[in-house]
Amino acid sequence: MEQKEKALTAVALLEAAYPDAICSLVYTDPLQLLIATRLAAQCTDKRVNMVTPALFERFPTVQAFAEANVQEVEELIKTCGLYKTKARDIVAMCQMLRDEYHGIVPDTIEALTRLPGVGRKTANLIVGDIFGQPAVVVDTHCIRLTGRLGFHQSKDAVKIEKLLRELLPPDRSNDFCHRLVLHGRAVCKAGKPLCDACCLQKICQYAADHT
Repeated sequence: MEQKEKALTAVALLEAAYPDAICSLVYTDPLQLLIATRLAAQCTDKRVNMVTPALFERFPTVQAFAEANVQEVEELIKTCGLYKTKARDIVAMCQMLRDEYHGIVPDTIEALTRLPGVGRKTANLIVGDIFGQPAVVVDTHCIRLTGRLGFHQSKDAVKIEKLLRELLPPDRSNDFCHRLVLHGRAVCKAGKPLCDACCLQKICQYAADHT
């Protein structure tokens, strides 16, 4: 099976298995998703969702975050890990949004990755989920699952993003990445994948090699 054909098959199988392809981070506006995604680095979405209600109640706007005391932000996000760096990035990010983007979250990967603490993974999530643009969110689940499927043997997120952009239909790529997260948590786990229960087993290189 050619790589592009395999990719289309994987898209269809995951669509059938996970009809609702939604981001597991809870948010109500672009700023909240941007900040929640920054908090999610090396932290579970579940933990982030426990922290953000109080954070967003205390700092409801770009202006509020831009004027925030970094130590106060640290206290509110402490359980997310790496909280000092994340707090500093969030305040600096909102200062740049205020000063250079009129307080509005931009809609391009190029502009988003200029913001402190924002990499391509976060930028792709924002342009895909908020602005409906073709996006490929390469997180740990995406790297692991697409590697096991046999699309690559890389750990380089930028190279994997470029490869998947070539293989995936642009209008389905963002949801495909959300479904990879759901499947990675439920079935294709990091430690011991449940190959016998996997909807992708027939097209998976890892399953062919290990079952």
